[in-house]
Amino acid sequence: MKDFWVSSGHHLLDRDEAGRLLVTDAFLKAYLARPELLPPETACEAELLLHHELLIHQPRRPVTQQEIAALEDPDARENWEYMIAFRDHVLATPSLEAAYLSLVRGVTSIPPLFMNQLTQLVLRNAVNGTNDPWLLRAAELFYRPQRVTFHEGSVLLADAETIELHEQNRHASPLFNMLGGPAVTELEILKETNAESYFARSDAFDLVLSLGGADSPARRGLADAMAIWIHHLLAVDVEIEPVERIEDEDWAWFVGLDAEATRIGNALWAGNELDPDAAERILALFRLTFCDTGEVHPDVGARPVWLIMAMTPDLMVRMKPQNLIAGLPLRVTAPRN
Repeated sequence: MKDFWVSSGHHLLDRDEAGRLLVTDAFLKAYLARPELLPPETACEAELLLHHELLIHQPRRPVTQQEIAALEDPDARENWEYMIAFRDHVLATPSLEAAYLSLVRGVTSIPPLFMNQLTQLVLRNAVNGTNDPWLLRAAELFYRPQRVTFHEGSVLLADAETIELHEQNRHASPLFNMLGGPAVTELEILKETNAESYFARSDAFDLVLSLGGADSPARRGLADAMAIWIHHLLAVDVEIEPVERIEDEDWAWFVGLDAEATRIGNALWAGNELDPDAAERILALFRLTFCDTGEVHPDVGARPVWLIMAMTPDLMVRMKPQNLIAGLPLRVTAPRN
């Protein structure tokens, strides 16, 4: 079986009999060793000691408010408050899946960084055993913001952090910056000829996804990833199909896959006309149907749920996979993990 997303630390987690993820000390220590959680060289003695004790000795030990208050840097105090709250939350729940569901359902809130990392872990478990590079690359949208580029008739999605690094390198060469094409052209586009390389480079996030039409492997991959995600967290079977347009004058339900798509969907739901710019920001549409209509709210029944993905005015896609969990018209909304 091919491995991928190794940097998530998924291999350091245990699993219960149902296959849900369980936190281990090894995982917590590796998490504390992430670059974004390492104290800077200028950190005070109290912060260095706190990090050392958790990383080396007792990653589960309680951390008091007094310990955090003793840190000299106010930013460090805030960061540690978030970190310990996140750690305590995942330790207090039966599994990482349960931790994710409680966050989605509003029990508590955490910064986007932690939410994205938790999403990656749960998603990695959900798609374990998958060998489809397009599904996996499309699934990166769940936890990695994407930059959109329109180039030679294609809609290209590149990892926002990766493309930003390439743009910074361009600034070091003004001539190349002036004469070169879009920064995305410096990266490889996922194709049949390089698809197998995805697994060896999955943690680099350096393959560009060409969105294509409704029948493209990228859109089908995203549709399959969303169906797997819903089944893993809600134990609900759905079929999701990419479509070119919504041919339904009386929607029963829709889910925006990001904040911009939700705004656009709400406007359409209210019967408002979209301005041309907003309409052009819609990147992908999907039709979701439930395999068992008995699990669906009676007002929806067998009618489709429309999924909308859009980009922001500054050409970014920031997918919110939690909308697929909290936004579906299910009869039962109690936690299933």
